[in-house]
Amino acid sequence: MTDNDVQDEADSGAEEVSASGPALPPPAPVDPNAMPKVETEGEPVKDWYILKVAFNREDSIADALRKRVKMEDMGDLIEEIVVPSEDVATFTRDGKRRVTKRKLLPGYIMAFMAINDDTWFLVRETGGISDFTGSAGKPMPMEPEDVERFINRPLVEDEEDAPMKTSIPFKVGDRVRVKEGNFENQEGEVEVVDEANGRVTVVINIFGRSVPMELDHWQVEPL
Repeated sequence: MTDNDVQDEADSGAEEVSASGPALPPPAPVDPNAMPKVETEGEPVKDWYILKVAFNREDSIADALRKRVKMEDMGDLIEEIVVPSEDVATFTRDGKRRVTKRKLLPGYIMAFMAINDDTWFLVRETGGISDFTGSAGKPMPMEPEDVERFINRPLVEDEEDAPMKTSIPFKVGDRVRVKEGNFENQEGEVEVVDEANGRVTVVINIFGRSVPMELDHWQVEPL
């Protein structure tokens, strides 16, 4: 066989390899320290949802829902049930101060849960719960800013340093009467409610002029 014949066979073999397609790249190296891949198919996706409940029964309804979740062994699907509230100072008739809980959203409770047929049925069949908030009958997860405002609020505030609010039974526009002090028996309209300091600003008519007076909330009474 001549050198030309050898060269022709080599060229022919190269054409056959090329016709069969390009060679596959080598497999990627395996990182022994990499986290193993977790199969997420079927894993429940949870979020915070708002539930409409009977007014003034938020605590008892939340307890009833927690008991049903435990009885039905659904703790992995409905993890947490919360009645959003804050500590406020109130005063008794004799002037004594006491700390009570005030609901931030009367008529609602919140649940961190996965939505499926079973959890939807359990929630809807719990006495006192009317429905989820949402549109077209579809539960709507809470917005992140609302979760921070109502759920995570105690975690981001220093409760010892933060001023405690005072429960004031008045709102802007209410007509009130001054019970004591230099302006006793004067009537006026509430202009500002300062829960952080337990005070109200009342606009009182003095000598034909409207004068705003800042008073402790217990110094005035509703008309």
